[in-house]
Amino acid sequence: MKTQSKTASVIFAAGRGSRMKGYNGNKTLLPLISGDSPFDGGLPILPHILDNLPDGPKALVVNYKKGDVIAATEGFDLTYCEQPELNGTGGALLSAKSFIEEQDYHRLIITMGDVPLVKNSTYERLLEKLEEQSMVVLGFRPFDKKQYGVLETDGSSVERITEWKYWNGYPRGKQDMLTICNSGIYGIRKDEIMKYLRALEQKPHIVAKERNGEKVEVREFFITDMIGLMYKDGLSVGYTIAEDEYEVMGIDDLAALKKAQEIFKQQSC
Repeated sequence: MKTQSKTASVIFAAGRGSRMKGYNGNKTLLPLISGDSPFDGGLPILPHILDNLPDGPKALVVNYKKGDVIAATEGFDLTYCEQPELNGTGGALLSAKSFIEEQDYHRLIITMGDVPLVKNSTYERLLEKLEEQSMVVLGFRPFDKKQYGVLETDGSSVERITEWKYWNGYPRGKQDMLTICNSGIYGIRKDEIMKYLRALEQKPHIVAKERNGEKVEVREFFITDMIGLMYKDGLSVGYTIAEDEYEVMGIDDLAALKKAQEIFKQQSC
């Protein structure tokens, strides 16, 4: 009989969501059920995501309006990890380093606090593929790739995830072959996350940003770097595909919020 694997989850809820014009709260607390306006209503996004994740220990990475986020999730058994500086997805993951190292689990889900339509069955499918592979990326096939990062694959393995500013310069034929985009949701085995989190920590990117009207250079870290490192080391990084592009849609702006509320209403009928 196969031993049941234990699962932990890390959820990113630290960002401000600056594209959500007219709303000053943490966007993970926006409602899935609209009321008098899209910003007022019931069933905040983040608690709904927490309910959909597999059982097991969970860490919530916080920063912006962290008091509101903690208050909205106090009914859950969570470890809160503060990301002192918003320095990329890898920086968010590094903020949960103690949780990742100390918890008892075999498989880890890494997801975001603004993707409310991901089904529990999709998370489970991600975990099932970890029986055969060291890490798994949740991809999706959009009608328009826009400026999403894309998966460059070698058969069933992911070689790397390439951001738009790089793949946009590829020849048109190669661009057309890259049909799978990165949702930013991952599953990874504990042994691998322990090793490659340390490697990620040694691989900062120096990125030019504008803060308070001044241009500054900041150190940022990206989870996608781990995938390239693992592939080079001969480990298998696989992928699975979301049901459709709306399932993994991040609630970045008002249009996305309205669309998510519409889909959720249809699914609840």
